[in-house]
Amino acid sequence: MGVTLATLAVRHNCELRGDPAVVIDHVATLAAAGPGALAFLANPQYRSQLGATRAAAVVLAGADADACPVACLVSTNPYLSYAEMAAELHPPAPLRPGVAPGAWVAADARIGEGTQVDPGAVIGAGALVGARAYIGAGAVIGAGCAVGDDSRLMARVTLYDGVRVGRRCLVHSGAVIGADGFGIARDEDGRWTKVPQLGSVVIGDDVEIGANTTIDRGAIEDTVLGDGVKLDNQIQIGHNAVLGPHTVMAAFSGVAGSTRVGARCIIGADVGIGGHLTIADDVVIGGGAHVASSVHERGVYGGVIPADEVRRWRRNAARFSQLDDLARRLQRLEKAAREADGSDT
Repeated sequence: MGVTLATLAVRHNCELRGDPAVVIDHVATLAAAGPGALAFLANPQYRSQLGATRAAAVVLAGADADACPVACLVSTNPYLSYAEMAAELHPPAPLRPGVAPGAWVAADARIGEGTQVDPGAVIGAGALVGARAYIGAGAVIGAGCAVGDDSRLMARVTLYDGVRVGRRCLVHSGAVIGADGFGIARDEDGRWTKVPQLGSVVIGDDVEIGANTTIDRGAIEDTVLGDGVKLDNQIQIGHNAVLGPHTVMAAFSGVAGSTRVGARCIIGADVGIGGHLTIADDVVIGGGAHVASSVHERGVYGGVIPADEVRRWRRNAARFSQLDDLARRLQRLEKAAREADGSDT
């Protein structure tokens, strides 16, 4: 069912330029949009596509409005406005409340009103699943777990015993939450002994966890994800790590054990953050960086060697190992020069 531009403008606090009666029923890109489609322009890279778009309307900034050949919704944050409108136009499929044949629910587990449990799902002893939740096919909710109202666990999500998931969370397929952290102790003969992992994982409200992401339970205290955290696919969160509210992480990144990441941080793809560190609030770390020490001030951080022609890269890599020796030689030369002109103090 479509929505008029007038309705979208009012609901999402945009300035409408065009016919308020135009009906929008889906979203599309500038290049592929046709009748009934809502497109958006947030990245200047795509501005060249604006003039030829066949969309019914475009969400954009005021500076681009005069170049738009169709109706437009002017926003101070076009990408955010588009995201909100897209969610309205393409809501999740309605739930089919009830426990499907083939699912197994422990006798003392509790499932809230309006929740859908698909075939093959397992809900363990003493678990609590809130109202209007969705538990996908093959998902496993361990004993003593709690899943908040309106949360969605997609197919094959695994929650180990005791994990707590807040309200309105979305956990994508293959995610494993609450597996043992990597805790091992070494004896005098070099053999390793497992350290019991006795904590759990606590996840706040409005959290999204990507496919095949793994979040380890704490060794003694809990691993914690604050409200609004968003994790991409294939991310690793180590035991006892804490991610502050509204922090986001892109794919292939990892946080080692006992590290505390502040609120509203942005962690790029393929970032490795070492263990027992502290990352301040509002820190941005560029993709590919390795963080080996704490970051105490907000700001943008990075450091990665880009790919290069292989022979040149090998020569440069060999020289990296010589930097310390070169620095010491330079210090000796500077000292000798000062002594020669009598300026050494």
